Amino acid sequence: MSGFTLEEVKERTLRTRDSWWTVAFADPLAVRLVRVIANRTRITPNQLTVSALFLGLGAAAAFAVAWWPFLLLGALLYYLCFLVDCMDGKLARLTDRETLFGSWMDYLFDRLRVLVCAIALMGGQYVLTGQVVFVWMALAVVFVDMLRYLNALQVYKVRREMRSRIAGALERARAELSMLEPEDTGARRPLSDQGEQAVLRHGISVLEHILRTQTEKESRYDRDAGKQPDVRLPKVDLHQEFRSRFPWYQRFWEFLRAHRVRTHLVSGIEFQMAVFVLAPLAGAAAPSAIVAIAVIAGVLLLAFEVAIVYKLWLSTLDFFRVVDGIEGALGFTRSDDPGGGASEREATPGSSQATTLR
Repeated sequence: MSGFTLEEVKERTLRTRDSWWTVAFADPLAVRLVRVIANRTRITPNQLTVSALFLGLGAAAAFAVAWWPFLLLGALLYYLCFLVDCMDGKLARLTDRETLFGSWMDYLFDRLRVLVCAIALMGGQYVLTGQVVFVWMALAVVFVDMLRYLNALQVYKVRREMRSRIAGALERARAELSMLEPEDTGARRPLSDQGEQAVLRHGISVLEHILRTQTEKESRYDRDAGKQPDVRLPKVDLHQEFRSRFPWYQRFWEFLRAHRVRTHLVSGIEFQMAVFVLAPLAGAAAPSAIVAIAVIAGVLLLAFEVAIVYKLWLSTLDFFRVVDGIEGALGFTRSDDPGGGASEREATPGSSQATTLR
């Protein structure tokens, strides 16, 4: 019976860039298991999502016992839980069964798994040792995981808004230029001001260059949500300011991209693996190691989140410079801007006037 080849599975399921933990410790096994499931079983992506939840609950139960053999068992179950969680999305993409409900299940079960495992791991150690620090660690793990998800969603919304407004500015610039240039029946406006046309053409070329500089695949948030890429909102590269300040970053980015690794080296995935896999393994020998590893992982995660916010701020400088420049050339005012209700003027470095997204 014919089926998917391994190369087909890789091509259709692997992300262009992913976390280094996923690339190194999950994908090599996950793509092979997904191929077997797709070719030989009727297992659905949602069934894998539910299975991942139960594996996570099994890990939590083992963590709660707190005895070292169960910590080892819990670490193994959590790794298997993560592996199956990687497989459900791959199977959905491979078999064209991505759904919004499946995305909702995946998101909800991920958050539930982290909550239950954090309480079980730290609570079990508190019962075993009587040290209150484990209670605080349970709260800290849940808080940090929630914070990075909220930050990721807000960053995505801001970037989407910038892409939308750049696309709108480009369309308005094209429309204005078409009014300046002659038509078959004659010019709609006199061509006395050649400089005005030159400014417009330059502005349009800048915007088109930005819109062409985009990633090959849709945003992972749209993809995880089971959506088709929004062709009206191209992926915009607004990192010129960042690259000018950190010229080494492009070489670093290209090196990681060649290995399918994203530059966000400590994301939620690495944080969870540190807390629920590495920490229990080390905690089997010394309970204090659980606290140390969780603290280090949390600090690194927050540091990368701060870096993302900083990079987003620099992107807004690029965005305002481009959009304000083209709108200034067209003689647009903020009162005419369809997006003006969601913005407000304030001074920023790099431009005399800028807009802050709300």
